[in-house]
Amino acid sequence: MKLSDQPVNIAQALASLTDYWSPKVVGQVNDQYLKVAKLKGELLWHDHANEDETFVVIYGTLKIQLPEREVVIGVGEFFTVPKGVRHNPVAEQECGILLIETVTTLHTGTEQSERSVPISAQLG
Repeated sequence: MKLSDQPVNIAQALASLTDYWSPKVVGQVNDQYLKVAKLKGELLWHDHANEDETFVVIYGTLKIQLPEREVVIGVGEFFTVPKGVRHNPVAEQECGILLIETVTTLHTGTEQSERSVPISAQLG
């Protein structure tokens, strides 16, 4: 991925998205992608065996279901799901997020569904 030599406006990047649960890469820091995504409804239970995943809420509210609890993330907050922990992101209303993930992170881990988005589509 070519790094931008200009600032990236996260709100504008989110506004350009039309599909829910379809992250788009907007930047890279070393081996971490910065991705924006619009969420509504729920994704699916999955994990990432070898990578942590950080969710930063830009607008709305995001709930991360974990096996033994739920974490609610509001505007300006972030939460990191540790590697190997099953989780299910849920947004009752539209939510805009910034994701920070290792470049090797598969969208829905080893779980596959119609919502799974390959990295090639996230880079597009």
